[in-house]
Formats: sequence, structure tokens, C-alpha cells
Amino acid sequence: MPDVVVGTHDGFHVLGRELPRQPAGHRMNAVAQTPGGFWAISDYESIWHHPAGGEGGVVAKLGDGRANCLLPASGGVLVGASEANLYRLAAGELQQVGSFDEVPDRDRWYTPWGGPPDVRSMAQGPDGTIYVNVHVGGVVRSTDGGATWADTMDIDADVHEVTADPARPGHAYAASARGLGVTTDGAHSWRFDTGGLHASYCRAVALSDATLFLSASSGSGGRRAALYRRPIGADGDFERCTAGLPEWFSTNLDTFCVAAAGSFVVAGDADGTVYASHDDGVTWEAAATGLPGVTCVSIAG
Repeated sequence: MPDVVVGTHDGFHVLGRELPRQPAGHRMNAVAQTPGGFWAISDYESIWHHPAGGEGGVVAKLGDGRANCLLPASGGVLVGASEANLYRLAAGELQQVGSFDEVPDRDRWYTPWGGPPDVRSMAQGPDGTIYVNVHVGGVVRSTDGGATWADTMDIDADVHEVTADPARPGHAYAASARGLGVTTDGAHSWRFDTGGLHASYCRAVALSDATLFLSASSGSGGRRAALYRRPIGADGDFERCTAGLPEWFSTNLDTFCVAAAGSFVVAGDADGTVYASHDDGVTWEAAATGLPGVTCVSIAG
């Protein structure tokens, strides 16, 4: 089994290793593995780097606001934050990406509860295109390393996670309140699919080599939450993942809580269970139980 880093409400855990949870007492908000190790955010402020085979630690802190997500991109590590701010890690400091403040219609971004919007998730395609999910503000795209940005969809689509296909330039996917958003032209246009889903409210999306995985529930409270699969590039109905999984998850399978690599897939829930599949989501087993609530998962590629 490849290394699986599981972020929880009390540090992170590496599946299959008898390691103490670290950093103990800290909520992990996001984690991303790279060939050189993995990056993480704790307590919405601290940026961690754990190099492969070495000791990790905090490399930067966000002074104001909340750090929500990170993306080890070709131009450096990007950090998405509250009030729809975007930062780039450079020389141990988080420097605000000023161009992101110039996104057209930025003043229309919002949250359903009346607070300021967040940068919630990010992805980069194989052609270098960066996709930034604003909650609520749709998906914003940059094709020049973050120098300029463009809106790409109706902001009211209420996107919760965006991911890019690492093998197909221009192909990206968004888990939204309208179902799965799909683009095949670099986010110049989107369509939304709900076929086979019991409900359209989607929180997490992930890609294996051949299959797309999508979580769906009846709403933001996570009522009747389930996980679905569909071949990448297919237009048919989604198939619900059942063998070895609960009939219904008690809460949403949230943003960052589903990950895949090759034909290996993991999903972590708020009850502290991590489910794993070695056959592209056909069958599942509990790989870890009794953890603090799972907040994010990442698989070594």
C-alpha cells in the first residue's frame, strides 16, 4: 500500500506505520504529497513541510486570516485563505498574490451565511493551468502562472472542490451543489452531471488512473451521504460504491477527504474511519478506525 497521510482533528497519521500522531493537539486542514515529501496546514495558520526521509516542521505562518488549502504548483507552493486571498510561499514567507485581487466580478463572491468568501481548493493541470475554487465564487483560472485570472463559471454553482486530470490537459472537475462540474476545454465552458446520484450536493472529487470518485449528500449537513464512481471521460450514470462501505455516511465525505492514485482509493469520514480500495472502488475495507475526525487524506503518487 502506498503511503497515505491522514489529517485529523488531532494531528496526522500515516497508515501502516506505528508513528505517534503529530503534531499532537493541532487540527490539520489540508495535506498534499509530492515526490519530495508532503506539505500540510494546521490550525488554519501554520504551513508544514515534511521532506521525504527527514524531520518536518513549520516553515511559515499566515499572520492574518485562515489558511484553508495549498497547492505545490510548478511556480511554488500556493496557499488559499479566507476572504478569498491567495498567497505564494517564497523564501519562508507567504507573499500575497496581488493579481488575484483583480479577478473580474470578485465583488460578487459571497458565502451562504453572509461571511466573506474563502479560497477552498486548488489544482493544476498538466499544461500548467491553475484552477482556484472560491466558496462561493465558482472556479477561477490562470494560464500564465498566476499573473492574470479569469472567471470560468456561474459563481452560484457553489463549488466545494476542484481537481485537474494529470494526464489530460484542459480536463478538470468540480464537486458542487449542482452535481459534478466537467470541463474539457480548460474551463472555458462547464457542464454539470447528476446522473445516477441520489442527490446533487457534492463535496469531494478525486481521480484514479481510470475512474472519477464523487461524494454526494442531501445537503450541507451531510444527510444521506454516499460515494460514487464513474470512468473518467464517460457520460453515463454514476455508480454508487457499496461493498464494504456504510449504507450511508453520517456526515459529508468532505473536501479533501477522498483521494486516489493508480487503482488505490481512500476515503476518510468525520467518525474517524479511513476506508481503502485496492480495485478502483469496487470493494472497500476499513484501513483505520478510531482516529479523531478525518479532515483530509493524501496518497503518495
